[in-house]
Amino acid sequence: MSNDVDALYAMFHVVLDLSQPALRLEQLGLDSGQIDALTARHKEQAIRRPSISFGVASDQYSWYAGPRPDDVYWPAMIRQFQSVGTRPAWMVQLDDASSRIVSRLRHPKEPSFATRGLVVTYPQSGATTNIGAVIAKAADRGYRLFIVLAGPHNAMRQQTQARLTHQLVHPHPTGWQQLTTSPQDFRPMPISLGHMLNAAAAPVSVLAVVKKNASVLRHLIDWLHKSSGSLHEFPALIIDTDSDLPSATSTSLIPRVSQLLSLLPRAAYLGYTSTPLANLLLEPGADDLFPRDFITALPRPSRYTGPEVLFGSPVRGSGEPDGAEDGYDMIRSIAEEDAFQLRPTSRARMESFVPQLPDSLRQAVEYFWMAAAARRVRGEIGYRNTMLIHTSANATVRTSFLTPLEALRAHTIQELTFPKFVARLRQAWQEEVHRVPAADFDQLPVTFDQLLPYLSSVVQECRVLTDNTSSSDHFSDQAGQPTAIVVGGTSFARELTLEGFLVGYFVPATSLYDTLQQMNHWFGFHTRYEDLRRIWLTTQLATWWREVVDVDIELRSQLTEASQGDVSPHHLALGLRSHPKLRLPKAAKQGQFLPLVSYGGRRVQTRYFHTDASWLRPNLAAARTLVAASADQASQVHGEADLGRYIFFNVPAQLIIDFLTQYQFHERSPDVDSLLLIDYIEKRITRAHSLTHWNVAVIGKPSETRDDTLTLAEGINVGRVIRSRLATAADDKDAAAGTADIKTLMSRRDAAVDLPGDINHLNENEIRQARRTHFPRTGLLALYPIDKISASPLARATRAPLNAEEHVIGVGLVFPEPATPDSTV
Repeated sequence: MSNDVDALYAMFHVVLDLSQPALRLEQLGLDSGQIDALTARHKEQAIRRPSISFGVASDQYSWYAGPRPDDVYWPAMIRQFQSVGTRPAWMVQLDDASSRIVSRLRHPKEPSFATRGLVVTYPQSGATTNIGAVIAKAADRGYRLFIVLAGPHNAMRQQTQARLTHQLVHPHPTGWQQLTTSPQDFRPMPISLGHMLNAAAAPVSVLAVVKKNASVLRHLIDWLHKSSGSLHEFPALIIDTDSDLPSATSTSLIPRVSQLLSLLPRAAYLGYTSTPLANLLLEPGADDLFPRDFITALPRPSRYTGPEVLFGSPVRGSGEPDGAEDGYDMIRSIAEEDAFQLRPTSRARMESFVPQLPDSLRQAVEYFWMAAAARRVRGEIGYRNTMLIHTSANATVRTSFLTPLEALRAHTIQELTFPKFVARLRQAWQEEVHRVPAADFDQLPVTFDQLLPYLSSVVQECRVLTDNTSSSDHFSDQAGQPTAIVVGGTSFARELTLEGFLVGYFVPATSLYDTLQQMNHWFGFHTRYEDLRRIWLTTQLATWWREVVDVDIELRSQLTEASQGDVSPHHLALGLRSHPKLRLPKAAKQGQFLPLVSYGGRRVQTRYFHTDASWLRPNLAAARTLVAASADQASQVHGEADLGRYIFFNVPAQLIIDFLTQYQFHERSPDVDSLLLIDYIEKRITRAHSLTHWNVAVIGKPSETRDDTLTLAEGINVGRVIRSRLATAADDKDAAAGTADIKTLMSRRDAAVDLPGDINHLNENEIRQARRTHFPRTGLLALYPIDKISASPLARATRAPLNAEEHVIGVGLVFPEPATPDSTV
């Protein structure tokens, strides 16, 4: 056997998860030198690779150690991938992630079990392939019945069915009995499940991909009930690809799924979602689908583009005035008045509605065609290019767009022969190329002269489609079309994939939550055209999306932290239900606010500011009062005048409460609300004898002249920091109305400013641990004197001067963690 450690590790890395790896590896024929090398490599990889699972109940155990030589289903699936040249590194990731998930299920030979788990994925990141791998490995160990709940729409079910059939059934056709096909959902069958499996010549597994629909589930339950006497013989895995379905709690879907599970004596329910908020806000213990046994967060795939490409990093860097990258200028604005041309004003007008195509939609479509042509310049000929337009959930309204969009296409073909029209397109393309540099994505910029020869053929080949099943121009029937504009409804709110997704045009329809879900399509794998993607939104929708993305980043951060400790799903859900930021997406989803708010273990900061002096001056006065009182009552003062920093230790909590009473937070910041903050602090003081004292930090910068300082108390003068505002179209509109968004105030280092020793190289988890050690009951309040002009010295298209009428006081608060995981205080 080869001594190459990399090759050996690729073959045997899963076996190394066993408690006695040496014994198992010796049985595989490895010598002591190879075993030592592999064990060392495994320890090294375990340090580098974060765990992806947590919350395993105390009676849960890991029984699945990875594929075995006598497996059938998983090797067949791997051969399928190898036949099309899939990257080996990707297959290793798939193998590792799916093995960890299967290990969290129950052993199929247990006499009874009812597992409930959740798999958190990234949008458009290959969840269906992971599902296929989990099914294959579970089938190799003895699970016999696999039911995949594939969304509420036919297109989603058909797409999932086609993929799983290709991945599982085609490479091993004798091992599967399918209850559904791509065109045909489940229908009652004359033969029972028990009869079907017992009559098979050889052991087979049963696969059903069904629509998440109450009627379909009822038919399936009735059919399974005919085999109720023998269902204990067939361990079952129910996988819900759409477990965050927003309307699930208001329909009969959850009861139907629960009824299905109750029929099966040995069954595991595994929910998949890229938006786990809905699942974790279910009532633990009261809801049968709550992931009480485990939550698994899949690692972020390599070469995957997430929301940071739009909104930047959530943590400000410490080396530059404006901190971490702000994201790229890829969002374009849809004027509010355009919305009236894009959808009827009432239900009565839906049938007769004729949409107008406002300039914003025309510009989006023209850009889409140019971007598709640019991909051809880069050699991507024959690849799909898609644009999604979403303005209404009504099928009739969506169909009404086909004629005017087709007319625009025909008109554009004619106009491309006129120099004046071509000159306008040239100017639009040059502006877009300037706003998003191709070099930042390791691509060469495409000039207009390069794409122009391809443009006419792109427009001529483009199809205009809908997701209406009644339409002759139906999206799922046009899989071979290289370029398509799809007018979509709620089917695209789920995981229905649009290959080559380049441009989105979204106006909020009946469900804001569904519209936000649809925009997840914007993320994923977009190699060689990351710089070309654009999205058109209304200002309101762009603001909501930014906030929801912030919450999603916060949630994934908590999942990562929880994976490194013994945190149960119940405790995680309790913490999330009390998260102050979740008031916003919860309101978007259900039209209400969460009654419970906890700041335990969190860091909150001001992001939005009014720029008029009458609003800012009281905040300056509140800061000066706090600093003067802190200097007088602190047990210790640490001042670094040359750095513009002062820290006041053990300041009485009443000074913090008085400050929060006087300080005005912007109304767009639901997580920093004076009443909520004061209420939480007072409860923690009385109930947990915590937060009775605080550390107060003034975080300025070294001053070059007296003109760039701010006096906060006698002898305390600090240099004003620079915090410029975001400068997208939506932000410019806010600025005109007197609101500025600085995005991120605190750096990671700032959250550790009161800690002893060298804090420059601490990561987020190390800071949390240090705060637990040094300040388990003490909070940190940081004040930032921000220059009112704040013209960034760095040239950034996403930033503009703050231009406030008075200097600004930013506030950041870092709270100690609760004494116990199940406590909100």
